[in-house]
Amino acid sequence: MAKKQLDPEITPLYRALHSDRYARQDTIARIEKLTNRQLIVYEANLWSERSSLGEQDIQPFGDLLSRIPPNADIDLLLQTPGGDIDAAEKIVYMCREIAKGFRVIVPEYAKSAGTLIALASDEVIMGIASELGPIDAQLSGPGPGGASFQTSAQSFIDEFEKMKEEVDKSGTLSPAYWPLLEGLNLGFIRMCRNLMKRSEKFAAKWLEKYMFKGKPKAAKKLAKKLCNVKEWLSHGVVIDADQARDELKINVLKLEQNDELWKEIWYLHCCYGVLFRRTPISKIYQSSSVSLPMRTL
Repeated sequence: MAKKQLDPEITPLYRALHSDRYARQDTIARIEKLTNRQLIVYEANLWSERSSLGEQDIQPFGDLLSRIPPNADIDLLLQTPGGDIDAAEKIVYMCREIAKGFRVIVPEYAKSAGTLIALASDEVIMGIASELGPIDAQLSGPGPGGASFQTSAQSFIDEFEKMKEEVDKSGTLSPAYWPLLEGLNLGFIRMCRNLMKRSEKFAAKWLEKYMFKGKPKAAKKLAKKLCNVKEWLSHGVVIDADQARDELKINVLKLEQNDELWKEIWYLHCCYGVLFRRTPISKIYQSSSVSLPMRTL
């Protein structure tokens, strides 16, 4: 295993206490040597309630990028359940501002807004355990018994349109719908429609600018397809490397399990999984020179 030169400002005891961190950073350095690219890592603890991507991620990303030289080729190792679309686009802007080339590495799970970030890259690196997902906008709210639930904005609009059709046909509204419509206002319906358009426009914009450059029709078609809840039925459905590459025509580099680069990527990803199981950390941002763990409050 390649050894990193000891920083004279770091004492042996400090290094020993943070040995896991330095082991991960040594692995990042090995991956950079294999790819000849700068690697930054954003790993979210999927078992944490604070794993969603959001505005709180912007400053740590700024730190990750602060030591990247201008016009460098950047790889982003991304593990996220998704989250805020606006924050996802801000991260894309930040990476694209610095990077000459931008790839996203998905060791296991880059869903929803994570898939949007992947679509804004030049290439997505995936393996046997990697998955992307649909990008239809989601809404959270109270469900039966007070439990929280998540649903697609498109599904809500579809059901609302179905009610309208029934009223147009029969001239009356079934009493079964009354509790569902209580307190509903046009502003909420408009918000649902805007969220749907926002996600689709995000994907089409960045696909057309980079991965599908010169193919605006193909970019819009893929964006629309990934937003179509009727196509996927579930927001959590798995889109693996083969389907992403062969069916959706996403620029995917699929690495086999015995590939040296994939071995290092998977090992690094497993290191973060062990970290999350042992500590109350919700997310970590890391590079060969930066390490920012965020603890669950």
